[in-house]
Amino acid sequence: MAGSIVESVMSLLGPNVAGPIASQLGESTETVQRGLQSGSAAILSGVAAKVDEPGFMGQIFGMITNPANTPSALTSLISNPGAVVSGASGSTISDLGSRFLSSVFGARLPAVTDAIGQSSGLSSGKAGMLMSMAAPLVLGALGQHVRESGSSATDLASKLKSEASGLTRFLPAGLSSLLGDVPGYAAAAAAAPVAAAKAGSRWLGPVILLAVLLLGLLWFFNRAKAPVGEAVQTVSNAGASAVSALGQFFATKLPDGVELNIPQFGVENKLIAFLNDSSKPVDDTTWFNFDRLLFDTGSATLQPSSQEQLGNIAAILKAYPNVHLKIGGYTDNTGDAAANMSLSAARAKNVMDALVNSGIDASRLSSQGYGEQFPVGDNSTEAGRAQNRRIAMRVTQK
Repeated sequence: MAGSIVESVMSLLGPNVAGPIASQLGESTETVQRGLQSGSAAILSGVAAKVDEPGFMGQIFGMITNPANTPSALTSLISNPGAVVSGASGSTISDLGSRFLSSVFGARLPAVTDAIGQSSGLSSGKAGMLMSMAAPLVLGALGQHVRESGSSATDLASKLKSEASGLTRFLPAGLSSLLGDVPGYAAAAAAAPVAAAKAGSRWLGPVILLAVLLLGLLWFFNRAKAPVGEAVQTVSNAGASAVSALGQFFATKLPDGVELNIPQFGVENKLIAFLNDSSKPVDDTTWFNFDRLLFDTGSATLQPSSQEQLGNIAAILKAYPNVHLKIGGYTDNTGDAAANMSLSAARAKNVMDALVNSGIDASRLSSQGYGEQFPVGDNSTEAGRAQNRRIAMRVTQK
């Protein structure tokens, strides 16, 4: 596997992997294979686009070389892919894949997943399941490449950049706008019109059709930047729809030397400012709303894109070892009050558990569900209800 990374990854996505997943999802093997290929190519392209960002490749290389990312783990994924899609595997490599996916895409993950689904003819939910399968597979393939080639993080970054242009044939048209500056993509894209011109007027029809398709995709991606619907807004503080209001991302160094890439107006920056301000005492009323957590609709299950912010909060807690937090869950007033209370408690508990799984001592954390109590918005409007569906944290000890 020390040759082409792209070919190695794609070789894993044959009918033996796509078939069992297709049966589970009720789709054709060809459709699922196409979705896995597009998802894997998007992941590799996303990594290639960010390899020059400070600290990114070190973080990714740490996941690739994680002791859980073994040859046997990759073999297990290939032999039983349906377990990952159904969430029944409970394996460390699957959890590692979820973190990997979030590190690569962050808040862009829902839009990338939608694009994969659109191009493959799959619903967003099914496309998300395929992305959950593709992530640990790509991670496993990269781990095997590193073991066989003896590559360093720098070597792997160079290799991914050199192969990035070969991924374009697997990517949905227009997806590069969500992936960032993918090396080689612009050259590959520029070559297409030249080739079409040389082919003569017999290609005029397909070229016009392609132009119409690109215009449609442009509309789609612009739409993806607008506020999302209620199905996704059943998350803390309206989730991805609020990302554009968070300001520019910047690098900040924590007291223990760890560097985070966080948004100017995001909850991480607010929490750090509060912890560093000796004039701000701990009280019962100062809550900080998470702004990049996503849950499955009507469920307490955290979506993979939530891991970026959860990882940041865990890093902050490690840098401030005396700090204790309380996690609160809230809903709007739609539906049964008792069910809302139960859901808010489960979501708050899952956020707390995610922090514990990231290495934070459980004794420093607590959680509580408040249901539809303590609204911060007007429940008679959709915008107000979206504000009320949130997860917040309060510092209980500095």
